[in-house]
Amino acid sequence: MSADHATHPRVVAVSRDGAHRFSKPVVEEVVLVAGLGIEGDAHAGVTVQHRSRVARDPSQPNLRQVHLIHAELFDDVAEAGFQVAPGQMGENITTRGVDLLGLPTGTLLHLGADARVRITGLRNPCQQINEFEPGLLRAVLGRADDGSVERKGGVMSVVVAGGVVRPGDRIRVELPTGELQPLGPV
Repeated sequence: MSADHATHPRVVAVSRDGAHRFSKPVVEEVVLVAGLGIEGDAHAGVTVQHRSRVARDPSQPNLRQVHLIHAELFDDVAEAGFQVAPGQMGENITTRGVDLLGLPTGTLLHLGADARVRITGLRNPCQQINEFEPGLLRAVLGRADDGSVERKGGVMSVVVAGGVVRPGDRIRVELPTGELQPLGPV
């Protein structure tokens, strides 16, 4: 691995699936479309696409157009005996070198040459994770020092500028201005 890849935040893998399945196959590139999400992905749309959320209120805005997970999570769960690879937890973009969970709401991530996503909140891990690998849900949930639930399953975002994203693309973080708001589940 080059020194460039070791020191700069980057995209490790990209995934998409036109059907509503838990895991998404890894692909060579994804095309982000402003206001919609990833071209050809089941979760793309202006309004909610998650089946459980559609059942409650199909007119809700889609704050979950693109799901990002940090590859460091896979390293952490491997220590607990779980083998998870990019796309298997349903994420669209797997990153390395960015503390996704520590970013405030509204952070812009510049992905590759043109694409930008705005982080809307934390993924709220669900029981499907245990159906993928029994016990994994407990590994992606934790307790903070204050006793609150820590959600480690990545972040959700909306596309604000379209473009092609590929493995190896650099990521640049742009924090929002004003008072920073911590991420909450979306």
